[in-house]
Amino acid sequence: MSKYILSLDQGTTSSRAIVFDKKGSIVSIAQKEFTQYFPKPGWVEHDPIEIWSSQAGVAAEAIAKNGLDVEHIAAIGITNQRETVVVWDKNTGKPVYNAIVWQDKRTSDYCDQLKNEGKAELIKKKQD
Repeated sequence: MSKYILSLDQGTTSSRAIVFDKKGSIVSIAQKEFTQYFPKPGWVEHDPIEIWSSQAGVAAEAIAKNGLDVEHIAAIGITNQRETVVVWDKNTGKPVYNAIVWQDKRTSDYCDQLKNEGKAELIKKKQD
């Protein structure tokens, strides 16, 4: 009988999976850190394959704890790390490059240029 919720949390420094029961109590937790890459000053990247494999691993680990299996999971909730971006090749399903992490500052000069050109309000307006 499905009676648990699996929460997948993809954070900035680790992948985490938490299994909750119907009352919202934590049944099990699994967590695994992954590598952060800093190829240049201000750049922050993650390997998308490592993100995927670490998330799959902690999900399986959290479910297996306490003798659970996938048939016990009624629903899955997913959270992610803000505006981190991965570009995938639509033909192969593989990442084109590393994930560019929300902390990355490689476009800060361009953002300053837009602000200096008076476009900050336009950008804010597009978000609303």
